[in-house]
Amino acid sequence: MQQQQVTSPAGQQQVRRVAVVGTGVIGASWVAYFLARGLEVTATDPMPGAEQKLREAVARHWPSLEVLGLAPGASQQGLRFCERLEDALDGADFVQENGPEREDLKIALFQRMDAALPAHVILASSSSGLLMSKVQAACTHPERVVLGHPFNPPHLIPLVEVIGGALTSPQAVQGALDFYTAIGKKAIHVRKEVKGHIANRLQAALWREAFHLVEQGVASTEDVDTAIAYGPGLRWALMGPFMNLDMSGGEGGIGHMLDHLGPPIESWWADLGTPAITESLKATLREGVAQQMQGKSAVDIAAERDQLLVKLLAAKRQTKFIP
Repeated sequence: MQQQQVTSPAGQQQVRRVAVVGTGVIGASWVAYFLARGLEVTATDPMPGAEQKLREAVARHWPSLEVLGLAPGASQQGLRFCERLEDALDGADFVQENGPEREDLKIALFQRMDAALPAHVILASSSSGLLMSKVQAACTHPERVVLGHPFNPPHLIPLVEVIGGALTSPQAVQGALDFYTAIGKKAIHVRKEVKGHIANRLQAALWREAFHLVEQGVASTEDVDTAIAYGPGLRWALMGPFMNLDMSGGEGGIGHMLDHLGPPIESWWADLGTPAITESLKATLREGVAQQMQGKSAVDIAAERDQLLVKLLAAKRQTKFIP
């Protein structure tokens, strides 16, 4: 079977084999995506039964990836599972780490990976909020450590946020950006380290007001979900907030829009809530979501969500002007 090769951004090598460290929900999704792009994958995870769960997850994801289109040589047979971390890293051209969100564990894991691989191999973390400046601190070659944060589920959602730590080289950042772009991702460079990066911070801002509205009795959890899913969420799935603002301004664009709606927007900002996630609020949210889920299977909802995502992504590929 002919495996795909992806030119590394730094131009130093061909990325033929990716090592995926940690194969939970995010790691398994990454494995499926890398395989679908025609790459070899070696994977490792210390949890009992990890290999079987991984192969089952890849099999579940594969039909969606087939609809989106497989690269030449793409096959589930390109996956090799290793018990030992060092065995999984052997011969890897790129590493995607997906371990637990604990700084001490990440530091120790990256130190171990750094010791096992040649200095040119990029070590990327899927961390949702940890800073690479701390994660890379114990590495002999911290310059090749980057954050490559996907959006769940990575096998379908194109976004990847790339961030370097204080000791990361510009070449490693560009290398990661180029690699992700070459395999079909929408990679963006986050220029400063901040907690939660970009997309999670934007989500957190929305969650804060969503929690506040429920806490204050303004809306139910279902009302909030409906407001987003059948309102701005539909536009956001097509274009981001700034392009949507520009479109709202008509011929005058975003400048005209802000001239007229700037003061009201500022007044809304001033009125936004700052809720605390108390036990009472958690109970309210659990009860609200439970009511929404009555008679529905989370597995069935996820499968239907993925089918819709595949159709949306396919449609977006056909557009001329919407990025």
